[in-house]
Amino acid sequence: MKLGDTQQLTPRHLINGRWEIGTTTGVSTNPSDTREVVAEYARADRNQTERAIRAAADALPHWSQSSPQRRADVLDLIGSELLARKDALGTLLAREEGKTLPEAVAEVARAGQIFKFFAGEALRIPGELMASVRQGVQVDVTREPVGVVGIIAPWNFPFAIPAWKIAPALAYGNTVVFKPAELVAACGWALAEIISRCGLPAGVFNLLMGSGREVGQTLVDHPLVNAISFTGSVDTGDRILKSATARRAKVQLEMGGKNPLVVLADADMDQAIDCALQGSYFSTGQRCTASSRLIVESGVHDAFVDRLRQRLVALKVGHALERGTEMGPVADAGQLEQNLSYVEIARSEGAQHVWGGERLERATPGHYMAPALFLARPEHRIAREEIFGPVACVLRADDYEHALALANDTPYGLCAGICTTSLKHAMHFKRNAVVGMTMVNLPTAGVDFHVPFGGRKDSSHGPREQGRHAAEFYTTVKTGYMLA
Repeated sequence: MKLGDTQQLTPRHLINGRWEIGTTTGVSTNPSDTREVVAEYARADRNQTERAIRAAADALPHWSQSSPQRRADVLDLIGSELLARKDALGTLLAREEGKTLPEAVAEVARAGQIFKFFAGEALRIPGELMASVRQGVQVDVTREPVGVVGIIAPWNFPFAIPAWKIAPALAYGNTVVFKPAELVAACGWALAEIISRCGLPAGVFNLLMGSGREVGQTLVDHPLVNAISFTGSVDTGDRILKSATARRAKVQLEMGGKNPLVVLADADMDQAIDCALQGSYFSTGQRCTASSRLIVESGVHDAFVDRLRQRLVALKVGHALERGTEMGPVADAGQLEQNLSYVEIARSEGAQHVWGGERLERATPGHYMAPALFLARPEHRIAREEIFGPVACVLRADDYEHALALANDTPYGLCAGICTTSLKHAMHFKRNAVVGMTMVNLPTAGVDFHVPFGGRKDSSHGPREQGRHAAEFYTTVKTGYMLA
């Protein structure tokens, strides 16, 4: 199988080092042109999932004892190939998920950088040596692999999110069973195909495509799976948490957000508009870090809304591969219908429509919609529920204190941003926003790969992802005593 710009792919499962067909077949299509089939992919059943888990368990003793240098070399090779092929892989991503080509290429490059970062981390696994309180006793604290890791990834970042889960899992000596979202099966396969050729023993890394009911639930329930890392909806995350923790598996969940961007009256307005536009609408708003609540101080509220509306009117919505496209299509028909339903809900609840929200026709049949903006009140569903699309609302704030209270008035707590020239307000906001990440004069969407990622409240559960903090999830701590 070779990757071409318009080639239809036939992804298969990778189980114990061998490529296998599935019991059934699924289809992924191009959301920019629904006439184009991107892939006809194999779908796994429960039996294949169990065989992949057992292969990972059998491979664990050898891989967990492999040298840090060997693991570093493998991860570095994976990262190098991702970077070398970022244009072709970015084209595949844009075709299958609908992200604009520049964003897609940048995502693949980020995935490559993540693998290279964890190649370095494989050589820097921390430990401690300390004196005991008892004379003549030596104490050491080491980190060991947690075991077989089940990775369930979403469709919105089909290279970057799997990378920031798979890379640390392998770096710390774990074995992996990876389930990508069916919507982006070809991207999951393309990443797995690269991983399969970079020197891993059979069974260390396994790929399974298929439904959450068959593949996902088997991973969650299986006694040989020691840890589950999941990114997706709150409802699914809650079910995974209950099932996996019932058998005392380790669980890491990233489940979305309803992120605020506060704009104070003293903000640089050009900068604030750019932050709102990028954070709310780029990647078609399909980011858990998207700023879907724009909280604007009353003194600049009307001017901000007018200027943001002007930018939305001019925003070019079109085919993800077309030069100059600023916002691609929604990922699939179901997500588009959900977005449009929230537009109608906003209207029915009395939110004031400013711009957009309608289905768009383009030269090719696709899941296109105009970016939507509403003026809302805190109790409106559009201001409280995650939509996961190019839909944002503006909330009016009396002053900074009111804006901070509105920012924290949400069951989510992933990211929060503020646009201001006041150091006092910026520092206070960073300390008092009840989230895992804060941004000052930056879009809420857009994070580095070498620092912790995660939130609070309904957004996240378990140790942070990315950076050196990934060791908290992908390793277990052992304390050793020895009489000197």
